[in-house]
Amino acid sequence: VFRAILRTRCELARSSLRRYQRQMLKKSPGKFAGYLALTACIACSDAQVAADTPAAAEPIVWKLESTSRIGDHATAVLGSPRVVREAKQAAICFDGKSDAILLSTNPIEGWAQFTIEALIKPDAVGPEEQRFLHIQDERESRLLLETRLTPGGEWALDTFLLASPEARLALLDRAMLHPAEQWQWVALAYDSETMTHYVNGKKELEGKVAFHPMTSGRMSLGVRLNKVSWYKGCIREVRFTPAAL
Repeated sequence: VFRAILRTRCELARSSLRRYQRQMLKKSPGKFAGYLALTACIACSDAQVAADTPAAAEPIVWKLESTSRIGDHATAVLGSPRVVREAKQAAICFDGKSDAILLSTNPIEGWAQFTIEALIKPDAVGPEEQRFLHIQDERESRLLLETRLTPGGEWALDTFLLASPEARLALLDRAMLHPAEQWQWVALAYDSETMTHYVNGKKELEGKVAFHPMTSGRMSLGVRLNKVSWYKGCIREVRFTPAAL
């Protein structure tokens, strides 16, 4: 539909320019003929380029308002994660001991590029190493978003991609600390070559890794899939975009 509309607009532009060209040729042939012909070509070329450009990638957005269903997916619940509301916005909170949510889906299946964003509020007290999002496919490729909590109640973002024992990368700088008990956006982006992670839109770390598109799989929120490294804190929203933002 998008391409058809642009083709129609291109034809209308041609028609309008031809009429204007005929009028101007009668008045001043030498001055306007070449200019208007070139303008028509540029207008249609721009339209064709736009028609051949795919629309901006739409994200998959999960607002965590229920433990029984997230997005279009039923869940398996471990422990007793709670839905809480702050300023009329819901979030799911985990106890750092036995609470988690499992889903039989891989939202980034087949994506060569992607960005995963999460709005989290880690607790100030909890385990040092915590995994709050884990995706794993049939080939054992995996992606993790994690925190490293300090005794002072601050945390650093830790992200990890693994496609094989030889193709793996962890990004972690324990000096890049953020206060707990506050809502913060974290993100992991991959552009087919480089892995980058962000906190509140600010780039912290990046590195190159060969990470092929994932196959179908499963994922967890609040813990690693093998049920270690439990997360203590809340998650309000998760976004998956098929592009490196």
